[in-house]
Amino acid sequence: MVMSAALSVVIPTLNEAAHLPALLRELMAARGLMISVIISDGGSTDDTLVLAAKVGARIVTGASGRGGQLRRGIAAAEAPWILLLHADSSLLPGWDATLCQRLSTQHETCAYYGKLRFESEDPRARLLEFGVALRCALFRLPYGDQGLLIHSDLLAAVGGMPDAPLMEDVILASRLGRKYLAPMNLTVRTDASAYIRDGWLLRAGKNLWRLLCFIAGRSAARLAEDYRR
Repeated sequence: MVMSAALSVVIPTLNEAAHLPALLRELMAARGLMISVIISDGGSTDDTLVLAAKVGARIVTGASGRGGQLRRGIAAAEAPWILLLHADSSLLPGWDATLCQRLSTQHETCAYYGKLRFESEDPRARLLEFGVALRCALFRLPYGDQGLLIHSDLLAAVGGMPDAPLMEDVILASRLGRKYLAPMNLTVRTDASAYIRDGWLLRAGKNLWRLLCFIAGRSAARLAEDYRR
């Protein structure tokens, strides 16, 4: 079995008080597995940091931008294995046993991503989940909302977390490539409110368009500007 306290969890936040408590409760229930939960905040003005401090999470702060926030959080991680999660994610019961088994049987020369599940019973959610699974099967291109389990040595070997305001997950996945990326049997649920608000297919289409623009050469900074509009 894996040794206890073998994992640091890094979560980038920006005004995530509505989402963060549920994820923190799940993580703090598995303290024996983790050395630390690190909140890397980009300037929250709500109760995000208060909620994080209440449960004993470690807090680092700096400029907003998910790549830079993840990079700062990773720099503060003490454990050899690092789990990257989004603040609006949640984990199914038994996730800690699944992750413990993964850590005990896998090697640090591979990074592992989870299965995406939207917090919605809408049939369009299942369609998008299928699309995500197909994208990962064909191209080994997981997004950050699927979570990523990676050893610090491997992360350093591929140049660390990209300090990009957007598409940091795509850049990292491209650096790792099919050789160093593999699926793991861990379901990561993600909030679906943005898809419900904007329309499932419209938002998915915009995400695909941003990916294609990035692949075609548009900068992450330019895409981030467009995304915030």
